Amino acid sequence: MDMQTYRDGRKAADAAAEAIRAALIGLGLPERVWGGVRPMVTHSGKPYVHFGMMRAEAAERIAKAIRPAE
Repeated sequence: MDMQTYRDGRKAADAAAEAIRAALIGLGLPERVWGGVRPMVTHSGKPYVHFGMMRAEAAERIAKAIRPAE
């Protein structure tokens, strides 16, 4: 992969990870939940966000927040 592909992937992964962190902070979740969110770039330059391990109650709060209103 060339450096520009990596930079583009990293930029996208950083932005996505920051957006997720901000949303988790907005839910009132503590740093121990959102602190594990990490941007990642594959060998081919594709951006990903790794959420890491979190407690079940935090995952449940996240699920409730993203569920469509019934």
